[in-house]
Amino acid sequence: MLRNQTSKLILKQYWGYDDFRGIQREIIESISSGHDTLGLMPTGGGKSITFQVPALAMEGVCIVITPLIALMKDQVQQLRRRGIIADAIYSGRSHNDIIRILENCILGNTKLLYVSPERISTSIFQDKLRHMNVSFITVDEAHCISQWGYDFRPAYLNISELRRLKPDAPVLALTATATPQVMEDICEKLKTLPQPLPVKEGENDSHGGFRIFKMSFERKNLTYVVRKTEDKQAELLHILSHVKGSAIVYVRNRQRTKEISELLNLNLNTPLSTITPPPSTYYHAGLDHAMRDEHQRQWQKDERRIVVATNAFGMGIDKPDVRIVIHFDCPDSVEAYFQEAGRAGRDGQQAYAVLLYNNSDATKLRRRGNDNFPPRAYIKDVYEHLAYYLQVATGSGEGRLFEFCLDEFCHRFHYFPVAADAALRILEQAGYIEYIEEQDNAARVLFLLDRDTLYRLKGNTPDEESVITSLLRLYGGLFTDYCFIDESLVASQAGLTPPITYQVLKQLAHKRIIDFIPRKRTPYIRYIRRREAEEFIQIPSTVYEDRLAVFKQRIAAMLDYATNDHVCRSRQLLHYFGETDTHDCGGCDVCKEHRHNPSAADAIRQLLADGKQHHITEVGKLPFDSNDIDDALRQLVNEAHVEVKDCFIYSK
Repeated sequence: MLRNQTSKLILKQYWGYDDFRGIQREIIESISSGHDTLGLMPTGGGKSITFQVPALAMEGVCIVITPLIALMKDQVQQLRRRGIIADAIYSGRSHNDIIRILENCILGNTKLLYVSPERISTSIFQDKLRHMNVSFITVDEAHCISQWGYDFRPAYLNISELRRLKPDAPVLALTATATPQVMEDICEKLKTLPQPLPVKEGENDSHGGFRIFKMSFERKNLTYVVRKTEDKQAELLHILSHVKGSAIVYVRNRQRTKEISELLNLNLNTPLSTITPPPSTYYHAGLDHAMRDEHQRQWQKDERRIVVATNAFGMGIDKPDVRIVIHFDCPDSVEAYFQEAGRAGRDGQQAYAVLLYNNSDATKLRRRGNDNFPPRAYIKDVYEHLAYYLQVATGSGEGRLFEFCLDEFCHRFHYFPVAADAALRILEQAGYIEYIEEQDNAARVLFLLDRDTLYRLKGNTPDEESVITSLLRLYGGLFTDYCFIDESLVASQAGLTPPITYQVLKQLAHKRIIDFIPRKRTPYIRYIRRREAEEFIQIPSTVYEDRLAVFKQRIAAMLDYATNDHVCRSRQLLHYFGETDTHDCGGCDVCKEHRHNPSAADAIRQLLADGKQHHITEVGKLPFDSNDIDDALRQLVNEAHVEVKDCFIYSK
């Protein structure tokens, strides 16, 4: 077991903190003593510390499974800057790089290895894993393994194979968004094989051999607000004119990011404004990597106050001083909303999460059920046309990987992209294909000059010389074949920003010094099994009907949050995640309205504030309609705030 004193020394030496916060210490002690552990920590709760500290103290390499390539790269760079040996394997890395990284793990030269879930099922990874000394396995974003979670990813189910290969390595599962049902499913999918360890007395909870540590999701400095308005653009401008500081505006689709950003720049950039123009930029996964990096950098460095983004933005973004997160469009789950809203106020200072809502949002959300779960006949039709598009004959195709353009596919076969995308995801969950949407392909470089000619070359700029030197130091074989490169790593080595490095690489290509193939995001389709005839396609109820029911439940929960003007916003969110010991925040729109216009529930609470029992007839004398009193009593009893017994009512 990792001693508390040792863990604190590591924390101080590498991160500069004097002590842990929240449940970090309990999680570290649990995983270091060999127990499977589930940690539930809100966004900004310091999840990474819970596996990085014990990874340094324990022998062997810690395998960290995460779906976020940008987060992998960011954490690896941060760890290396602290003198910690870490690396990452994800699609786009060359075969030689992967072999080198895995061999270093076998030799004991790596403390943390980040791996995307798709890579852990490859034969090369599993073959090398058998020879590694693995300290423990960390599953980040663990809710992705649950089919009842809002972000289920079939590739996460491959983690159970790692448990078979490394049965002695305990698992640390971490998530910021999990309902009680999802928590149980995580533990079930990752349960210890073959025999769970005994449960330690005094822990928060346990399930299936897992020790469960839960940190309250309450954010006392974060005020949740639902603003009902028919003119969302005007309300958005009003809010951002009055709430200063860094802001994120979430919208539903890529096109709207640019439109709303232009709206903000046009209307907030006035002579009377105190904001340095332009105030806004935008971000979505469809931008080329250089533009994404630059827009993100501008916002993080406060060169732009506001970023308008799709849900592709935010994971792993460490900007603590975000003062407000605004959802222009209503998310389709409370989990997604809570995680995105939680990016505000991570510095502990006052911050706001605002949802703009009107009646059209309910219509749009309910329509997403049809969009995300098209008819079975439609799904089979997409499967058949996919085979025509990729030229895969019946009975063949198993294991083959194809580049795939959804827009071209939809244009050729007259599909709407949203429904076709949903059909492909259902086919993936049914086990027919693997649908890898917009996977990063690393940039590639080949020197067109031989080494002697390159060294005699004159007239390059200092930046060009720095990039050439960095390429030669970081990569071998550049004169004989194309080599995958990590532009961020080249930029760091050269002392330049990634956007400038990208431009320099293009300049070198223009001079015919190198051939540069820029990084691109390409969707892929892989056939998991041979192509079946359309009439033999089976979509199980667990993949279709059951998940559709859960999806509709999440939509209903989100709409209930947006329209419930009787219960404190914070309390509603905490109840959704299974917390029952809650209180009114006092700052949300509901609490403020109750202060000005007290409700029947508020009056009953006030009556019982003296801690005494009161006869039920006293409640009936309160100055409210009898139906309102009945509704309020039912609400308070259901929330376990009051109890009625033998005609007496009292606070619990």
